[in-house]
Amino acid sequence: MDEKIICRVLTGPTASGKTEISLRLAESHGLEIACMDSMQVYRGMNIGTAKPTQEERNRVPHHLLDLCDPCESFSAAMYRNLAEQLIREKWEREGKELLFVGGTGLYLSALTQPMGMGSVPADDGLRSELRELAEREGGKEKLHELLERLDPETAQRLPLNDVRRTIRAIEVSRATGIPFSRQPVREEATGIEWKIAATDLPREILYDRINRRAGQMIEKGLKEEVMGLLESGVSPEAQSMQAIGYKEMILHLEGEWSLDKALEEIRKGTRHYAKRQETYLRREEGVRRFSPLGKDAAEQAWEILQ
Repeated sequence: MDEKIICRVLTGPTASGKTEISLRLAESHGLEIACMDSMQVYRGMNIGTAKPTQEERNRVPHHLLDLCDPCESFSAAMYRNLAEQLIREKWEREGKELLFVGGTGLYLSALTQPMGMGSVPADDGLRSELRELAEREGGKEKLHELLERLDPETAQRLPLNDVRRTIRAIEVSRATGIPFSRQPVREEATGIEWKIAATDLPREILYDRINRRAGQMIEKGLKEEVMGLLESGVSPEAQSMQAIGYKEMILHLEGEWSLDKALEEIRKGTRHYAKRQETYLRREEGVRRFSPLGKDAAEQAWEILQ
């Protein structure tokens, strides 16, 4: 790209009010919305991912939604390639600017950091799961076998007892879709300048919103949505079905949890995820925070995004 392109990002924790603010910004300033959510890329996963409704899509054109089937894997590297292609097409053909909206920190890093994807941020949930696996009988061997399927070269290099590095290699390989051994050292600048605004809510308000939204998802038919996905042939082990809301509902459908138990676990998992999102945003350079409360929230965001 010879000409510098401005791209704007509205991010923040889940349930912090990004959607309505993004619609107001897009309508006021002639922008189109590019979704930046790692679960909204899957077709048929609408309720549990809080995907924009048809009414919202009618208000403003949305992109980077429904990119693949739930039985397929999707990576940050794939997202980045599609996003950069979209940015070029919109700017060069239509003179349109995009507003990226979503809370997936990995996707934000993929878009904005000029360094290679070897700098993938930690996935605390995955790390905890892999550590638990390693601590079981025969777990280190299973962990190593998992890495060998993803990246044989790194698996050959790392000893069986190097659990920490094995977990990191799995984490990076799964997140980016590129084996750890083949992560780029550095990439050329893209010619895109990023402006980033993030919602900033008191934690008690955020957690109350999360708890209420989880209940609303159940009322809207999350259970039926998950049931339909499973009946269509999507495996409970699929990458998509590990998302918060889906994995808990699977345990309910399998008879392990009551609906109340599944709802409470969804609420708890979402609160933990929101806390990780906030931690990530606090340590990222170039991210400026604003309060999404009040009538002037969109104006505050736009001041940052200019």
